[in-house]
Amino acid sequence: MKKLIYIIIFGIVASVIFSGLRSFKSESEFDLESFAELPVQVGGRIKPLDSVARNTLLLLSGRQKVVTAEGQQLSPIEWFMDLTMRPELADTYPIFKIEFPDDLGLAGLAKEGERYYSFNDLLPYSEELRKLHSEVNPEPKKRSPYDNQIVDINNGLMRYHRIMHSLHPIGGADRLDKLDEEYQSYTLMIQPGMAELRKQQAGQDYDAERLNSFIAFADDYLKLSQTALLRVVPPPAPIDPLEDWKNIGLELLDVMKGDPLSPYVTSYASLTMSFRSGDAEAFNQEVSELRQRFIADFPDSIGRVHFERIFNGFQPFYIAMQLYVLVFLIVCLSWLRWPHELSRAAFWVILLAFGIHTFGLLSRMYIQERYGVFVTNLYSSAVFVGWGAALLGTLIEKFYKNGIGAAMASLVGFCTLIVAHHLSMSGDTMEMMRAVLDSNFWLATHVTVITFGYSAMFLAGALAIIFVIFGVFSRTFSKETARSLSAMVYGITCFATLFSLVGTILGGIWADQSWGRFWGWDPKENGALMIVVMGAIYLHARWGGICRERGLMSLAICGNIITAWSWFGTNLLGVGLHSYGFTDSGFYWLLAFWSSQCIFIATALLPWRYWRSEFGQANYRRERKRILLAAEEA
Repeated sequence: MKKLIYIIIFGIVASVIFSGLRSFKSESEFDLESFAELPVQVGGRIKPLDSVARNTLLLLSGRQKVVTAEGQQLSPIEWFMDLTMRPELADTYPIFKIEFPDDLGLAGLAKEGERYYSFNDLLPYSEELRKLHSEVNPEPKKRSPYDNQIVDINNGLMRYHRIMHSLHPIGGADRLDKLDEEYQSYTLMIQPGMAELRKQQAGQDYDAERLNSFIAFADDYLKLSQTALLRVVPPPAPIDPLEDWKNIGLELLDVMKGDPLSPYVTSYASLTMSFRSGDAEAFNQEVSELRQRFIADFPDSIGRVHFERIFNGFQPFYIAMQLYVLVFLIVCLSWLRWPHELSRAAFWVILLAFGIHTFGLLSRMYIQERYGVFVTNLYSSAVFVGWGAALLGTLIEKFYKNGIGAAMASLVGFCTLIVAHHLSMSGDTMEMMRAVLDSNFWLATHVTVITFGYSAMFLAGALAIIFVIFGVFSRTFSKETARSLSAMVYGITCFATLFSLVGTILGGIWADQSWGRFWGWDPKENGALMIVVMGAIYLHARWGGICRERGLMSLAICGNIITAWSWFGTNLLGVGLHSYGFTDSGFYWLLAFWSSQCIFIATALLPWRYWRSEFGQANYRRERKRILLAAEEA
């Protein structure tokens, strides 16, 4: 039976990892993998089209897949290809997520049980949506949920339109099928058109038909330059990777200055036409030539772009999240049956999950070219907090071998990755940073150290919660287990207090260099100080004998509340120099978390007679004996 359990665990782990590897395979005759690796510049960094497709779908749909009305499931890059090359088909895909369509007041839009709508579904209401959007308060903090939904829909439609026209001029099917002819006609018309324009400006006779045709091209490409979101045309050699690329519209306008038309523009035109005609051989040949051109222009970046596509498909954090859940279930089962064997299995699975989590962190570091920097924004802080907690929990498990370290490592790791998943809905999680934060040294020191302090505080709080749950509800919770757990909480809290203190001091030095003052009572600074004070309160309460087990566990759980406030709560205020995260979207989740911690604190403070465990009943008997002796002496 025990061998069967091991086989089942191994099979589950293998299937979870294999699910990430399956994303690299495609059955399409078109070379989707190579197309997904084609580079563009968005948000100041070079990234593959695969990242653009995934981030756009997250913004519009809250997921990285498209399910058509016929039930067919499309990958992000397949949807992107349809959007940019066959928009008449993409317009039928339900990708716009609307949580409460009935509340919009748009007659005929809402469909029973449906949350996803296509562009064609929303098109008849475009004017009304624009009108509603114009009436929304420009200050986000003053908007109602209804206003936010209107803003999200309009922003989604705008992004959809800008992505759609990033590879070619705006137009219908007839125009997309003849892009090569259009570009050829345009380049041949430039010199005669400019000549006619000069004649008009000089008051001479000119060919009005020729001039109007030329101006029509110019107006069209000017609109395209203002619409196209993706920058797909790199600067000419010698190339500076940090120099801004151009979108299709800007490149077509620059041809009027005498510059040759970039081969990137004509290549994307060829890709569009061959894809629309179903010519996979021509499409694949053009993709290969585009990729080779990029390798020649950016030999140092091709590996990074290729790796980012692999990273996107593998989704290491999603795999780690599933493994953390498996570890927690294994540990819970070990407390019921086969504790030695299952605890050992849980330890090896948590090591694997931690390794994949680490791979994800290092991968982001490589993609962003920020070596030694783990945290660059709120998303990466959530990923790193989980990683730090998993590291400390795994070390605890190594020494104590009772499953508690693995259980808490998996629990905190899973919860923080869930938080990171929801934060990723805002788009690219590897965007360029604000100038005041763009310092690799301070990101690698202050931010890493203080975020590690968050990890330790959350882990100490989680261990304290386990202490309370087992102490109150489990009859097998003994004095020895209580002593071990108490030692774990104490050791982790010491670690957390030290890192929080050092991180806060380093933050003050960075603030002095950036803003000219060491301390300014900014909400984030106050939150960091509160964590240090909370850790000091716990340590002094323990050293001075002010609190015993229940009180110490309550203080450790209170550390969760303080840490959550410093990490997320200060951003809810929307004020201060450190307010770089979300505003009010996480308020209810944070409030729910605080409420849950208060419930655990109240449970910890229950009188000993309500503690069903051996540890609790022993304390109850000792307390009762003390009271009786005191009564006799009185």
